[in-house]
Amino acid sequence: MLDDSPPVCPMGQPVNEPIMGYAPGSPERVALQNEIDRQLGEVIEIPCVVNGELIFTGNTVTQVVPHDHGHILANVHLAGREEIEAACRAAVDAQQSWIDLGLEGRCAIFERCADLLAGDWRMRVNASTMLNQSKTAFQAEIDSACELIDFWRFNCHYARGFHDDLQPLVSPEGVENSTEIRPLEGFVLSITPFNFTSIAANLPSAPAIVGCTSVWKPSRNSYHSNYVLMQLMMDAGLPPGVINFLPGSGAEITGAALANPDFAGLHFTGSTSTFQGLWQEIAKALPDLRSYPRIVGETGGKDFVVAHPDCDHRGLLVALLRGSFEYQGQKCSAASRAYIPSSVWDAIGDDLCSEVSKIKMGDARDFTNFMTAVIDQRAFDKISGYVERAKKDDSCEVVVGGGHDDSTGWFIEPTIIVTTNPASETMCEEIFGPVLTVYVYEDDDFEGALETCDKGSPYALTGSIFANNEADVQRAFEALRFAAGNFYINDKPTGAVVAQQPFGGARASGTNDKAGGPLNLLRWISPRSVKRTLDIPQDWGYPFMQPE
Repeated sequence: MLDDSPPVCPMGQPVNEPIMGYAPGSPERVALQNEIDRQLGEVIEIPCVVNGELIFTGNTVTQVVPHDHGHILANVHLAGREEIEAACRAAVDAQQSWIDLGLEGRCAIFERCADLLAGDWRMRVNASTMLNQSKTAFQAEIDSACELIDFWRFNCHYARGFHDDLQPLVSPEGVENSTEIRPLEGFVLSITPFNFTSIAANLPSAPAIVGCTSVWKPSRNSYHSNYVLMQLMMDAGLPPGVINFLPGSGAEITGAALANPDFAGLHFTGSTSTFQGLWQEIAKALPDLRSYPRIVGETGGKDFVVAHPDCDHRGLLVALLRGSFEYQGQKCSAASRAYIPSSVWDAIGDDLCSEVSKIKMGDARDFTNFMTAVIDQRAFDKISGYVERAKKDDSCEVVVGGGHDDSTGWFIEPTIIVTTNPASETMCEEIFGPVLTVYVYEDDDFEGALETCDKGSPYALTGSIFANNEADVQRAFEALRFAAGNFYINDKPTGAVVAQQPFGGARASGTNDKAGGPLNLLRWISPRSVKRTLDIPQDWGYPFMQPE
């Protein structure tokens, strides 16, 4: 296990949590496998958590293992109207005492969360993520352990800086000017995704660090791992009511939240269509709300790789394979479309297909597997539907993969489609699965490929350019300025690290408020400017009023 003391640099700033390797024979590998076996040996009851109380409603659904969907992990007690309204009240009632605790008191709790996750809770959280969301040991480690530890430590660091960085620059003689860093007045509704455990915990906790309280609606596909993190936060001393955990219907939870005048914000990661619908509902609710809510969302992606004829062929091959197929392509940032020059495709196409065909997929507990299953039947049907339609499209050719089997788990082979139509369905629409579509362009049409890429999708989350010549990199950098909020040069378009590459995109990919950096936290404060007059005026007249 890691040393108990959190890593910091000499100036007191946090550093990113080291990633464990889980190599054969390593102590962390043994510990994680033992914890997986322990969790597989039990079926837990997951309650709602409202005002610190565990509420078992009796209205339950099961949580299963995606790569073995006959295995039940948990019975989940869903929130009804009573629990939802109680959670909103609890969040409102808890805010004053949470504010009174002060920034340092709040940071102490979440830094304790980070320390617990770096220590005794690490294997428990990682194992729950591997089983609940079918992640490999490495994918779980960088998500549910390292990234979340970084979120908690760096968010506290950023929040402390606001109290100095946001102070007024000028206080003339006789006046003291200052800024109070207040939270939003009311609670934040956090609607979180299945694919990243770290994001699920960060969405309710980031606003909490600066003094907001949260109603947390976890994804129906990650109740198990998310509840483990709720337990961790409570174990670290999170007061009742600050974060209320509500498994249940998104429509019912949103409806109750928007009916509450103290609804102050939405922190969302999920689909573009859902986010747009929520924004419309919030607009309708405005006349009955106490304030204008903050709306922060990270939504869909159709992430790209563009290669120049003069590029690193092997590096491009590795980036396409890892960027497209790690975690079954179930990342907002996953490489899903590629624009490859004909000479480069001639050089790497066969080798890429050969390497993809070597990918092992299966049970997450088998550490030799590179891939496991997609999250549920709905995702399986959607992704396999795209593949089957591509097989029937004369402009498309499935050059590797294309198989799928849901008999034991929801398994879809890593699939590459080559298309002659840059506007084909799989080239433009978000699939959220292990499917990469390649458009092969003529070597002398690099500028055209950049323009096609920029206009080829409504999304603008991540993308990358592979080129050896700096002038070509710069051409892509400028042509694709608004096509990606996170832009990678000679690398895959995935793997953003907290405090290194704050994450988010624009266009149909969200509000680009950059989780993992200070900009996201700034959205959850409502500053108060304070002027203290030291030389109090005693005369209501002004000099211009004096007679000549």
